[in-house]
Amino acid sequence: MHKLIPLLLAVALAGCASAPERPAGAPPSGPVAPYTGTIELTGKLNVTYTRDGNQESLIGGFEWQQSAQRTDVTIKSPLGQTVAQIAVTPQQATLKEGNKPLRTADSIDALSAQALGWTLPVSGLREWLQGHATAAGGKHFRASPQDTTVTTADGWRLSYVSWHDVPGAPKPKRIDVERGATGQLDAMTIRIVIDPPAQ
Repeated sequence: MHKLIPLLLAVALAGCASAPERPAGAPPSGPVAPYTGTIELTGKLNVTYTRDGNQESLIGGFEWQQSAQRTDVTIKSPLGQTVAQIAVTPQQATLKEGNKPLRTADSIDALSAQALGWTLPVSGLREWLQGHATAAGGKHFRASPQDTTVTTADGWRLSYVSWHDVPGAPKPKRIDVERGATGQLDAMTIRIVIDPPAQ
């Protein structure tokens, strides 16, 4: 079970962020900003999954660095120690967990299937963390405080639960991600809480 924790946390970004939410009378408006290939985010995550009728939960922090050709994810324990590092490029995905040998595969889907028995939505997170997704019908989805849920083309249900109180276009604060049976899992829920953006 312990070998699953870093990979689960890497994808499944929960917990508590400290930015104040906008008062109920003054919700942010309009869609999120256009997608950008380069972002840096930090936050917390909680992954809850059910396998063979047993529910398990994993909690931690994350650092997400993304450029057009690479995604680097550092997973931290609740106490802040680095638990795992994942690097994804168009050519390969790698997972480094403590003193264990480096794991490598052609893609993050292949790496997560190899390590866990099911795939994780890392490629989708590149868009989801910014409020964008490809909907089930192939149409582009752009979240807003008025349009908060979508089911993606690969079957994940996204709910943009809360927003950062920042000037300009709304920025997601909490994203809940759910999926029914996939691979060896009966169900999975990921709660992502993104730290306030630097201003």
